[in-house]
Amino acid sequence: MNKIMLAVPVFLICSYFQIAEASGHRSVNNKASNHAVTTAHKAKHHANNHRSTVSWYGPKFHGKKTASGQAYNMYAMTAAHQTLPLLSYAKVTNLKNHRSVVVRINDRGSFHGKRAMDLSYAAAKKLGISGLGSVEITPLSRNEALLPLNNGSKASKHG
Repeated sequence: MNKIMLAVPVFLICSYFQIAEASGHRSVNNKASNHAVTTAHKAKHHANNHRSTVSWYGPKFHGKKTASGQAYNMYAMTAAHQTLPLLSYAKVTNLKNHRSVVVRINDRGSFHGKRAMDLSYAAAKKLGISGLGSVEITPLSRNEALLPLNNGSKASKHG
């Protein structure tokens, strides 16, 4: 037990210095610490972006209960994902036409092939995806989801 209690603080201290070193700061002061944590957060955030194959689901599931407990609405900007937290947000960008939408994760899936996500009909239509699509998925915080997208369209209310 004592070894575990000693190992945890040592691990945290080592992790801190690795983050500070990776961000290019040598001194350990409060300003450097805050910058190192911010840099590490941004790096982690960008590392979470991933290119994936997606599809969509529509009328067959419309009105049925999702994993979040909400009724599936094929006209809402939602998606099913295997690992992103339920009721979190993600920016999905079609790699062919560079259109982006923000969706709310309210269901689990996809369970077909190696697809990472199943989009609602509305989200797929806005992205220009009619079957399978190649996209980049970027997890977003709630605040980021409310900001305008880079392509000029605003994030709409999510179901």
